[in-house]
Amino acid sequence: MIPIRDIIPRRDFPFVNYSIIVINILIFLYEVSLPEGLLNDFFYLFGLVPARFSHPEWAYFNGLYIDNYWPFFTNMFLHGSWFHLISNIWTLFIFGDNVEDRLGHFKYLIFYILSGLAASITHFIFNIDSTIPAIGASGAIAGVMGAYLIMFPYSRIVTLIPIFIIPFFIEIPAIIYLGIWFYTQIVSGTFSLMANQNAAGIAWWAHIGGFVFGMIAHIIFKKKKYRDFYPDEIYLKYFR
Repeated sequence: MIPIRDIIPRRDFPFVNYSIIVINILIFLYEVSLPEGLLNDFFYLFGLVPARFSHPEWAYFNGLYIDNYWPFFTNMFLHGSWFHLISNIWTLFIFGDNVEDRLGHFKYLIFYILSGLAASITHFIFNIDSTIPAIGASGAIAGVMGAYLIMFPYSRIVTLIPIFIIPFFIEIPAIIYLGIWFYTQIVSGTFSLMANQNAAGIAWWAHIGGFVFGMIAHIIFKKKKYRDFYPDEIYLKYFR
């Protein structure tokens, strides 16, 4: 399922969300300018490598310092490929504007960063021996998605479902679309633990940690009730 857009109108220009998208793009453009060897070092320096903190002898041997905790933050602005980048910023583009609307610009920025940190910590806990750098904004974006699920459960997500070569566009309630997405993360994350493949592949538990954080923490940040925030005609159309 490929999300195309949601149907909830926004009230304010989401300049924080767009700024985060631009920052991710600029950093990725810098990445692609680096030679392959330097890029690998760049990922190990600024990506989250759990073994850096759980195995100090390994970290020192590879020139990594265990008293530098910035990778828990910096990893959320790095991406490994154009597809990785585009899929993340597209998802953020779809869900982030409405969440920024509901939280306010400054609170949304803090919320996004904290979601990314929660995702990083969760990844570290479940992949504590991994020597592979975890990179990507998906953990922080999962937090945005978790908040969106709670705040806009009856919104509709226009979704592309290709069947053979025929594209079908259908509207799926957010509670179903995001519920399915979260379920796949839980299943995949559980199988990754059972298969002892914690050091490679997609950071499933970062997604889970970010999503759960977003579902819970949005309550601290949200500023208005739905009916106060949207005109009655919008509320009745999209939230009943």
